[in-house]
Amino acid sequence: MFQRKSPVVEELEKLKRKEQKFLKKREEQKDSFLNQKLAEKVPYKLQGTLDKAFVKAFGMIFEKGTDIIEKTYKKEEIQNTYTINEYANEVRHDRKSLKEFGKKAESSGIVNTLLSGVTGIGMGIVGVGLPDIPVFTGMILKSIYEIALNYGYEYETEGERRFILLIIQGAVLYGDEMLKIDRIIDDYILNLEVPEDYDERKQIEFTASGLSKELLYMKFLQGIPVVGAVGGAYDMLYLKQITEYANLKYKKRFLLKKMRKKLEI
Repeated sequence: MFQRKSPVVEELEKLKRKEQKFLKKREEQKDSFLNQKLAEKVPYKLQGTLDKAFVKAFGMIFEKGTDIIEKTYKKEEIQNTYTINEYANEVRHDRKSLKEFGKKAESSGIVNTLLSGVTGIGMGIVGVGLPDIPVFTGMILKSIYEIALNYGYEYETEGERRFILLIIQGAVLYGDEMLKIDRIIDDYILNLEVPEDYDERKQIEFTASGLSKELLYMKFLQGIPVVGAVGGAYDMLYLKQITEYANLKYKKRFLLKKMRKKLEI
């Protein structure tokens, strides 16, 4: 007789297929017709300006902005929901109770993605491009913070901030670079170790660089009144991409923790 797989193993296998699908989509970068046209008009120095803007936004939020972000969602309520879901899963040990964690995380991501689109379009209509970066960065971190809480994780330690920065960086890279970051993320999930030579400032710069390269043309377009609404709308698409990847990695971390706990019993 075949032994039935545990709910955790079944969920991990399903998650692996989703991961492979996500990575497949990021195999190579394909410039759109719009990007090709904008490439002729984007100022040479804009890339460096975007890099600095994202570095400043991450640094500012990590240093003194987390408390402000936490005022935009009900942290204690999310933690209580996680506790209830955890108890239900401990009692029932089935896939349905496991899926509840992901449902809550995904629903928060959808709400934040829509809000990001509204904000980006609004700023684009009036020609606000670069000033949108702190707002967009805050929305990225807000979304990931909520996902983390729904899976029972905090986000304020150096190791957790590194995990978050790597997720954001990986979500906007392509090909071998993306696969490299993906392996680093998985290594942290397995070992929960921060390299001795880790420099948070440098990681912020790496993540900022990945974001600015991906968003370069759209942020340039967003700075043009009225038509900038198109560029602002891309905030929603990129946030969706980042939260999708964050959900995959936090869920993987959550499920592997469950499996380790089961093996220890």
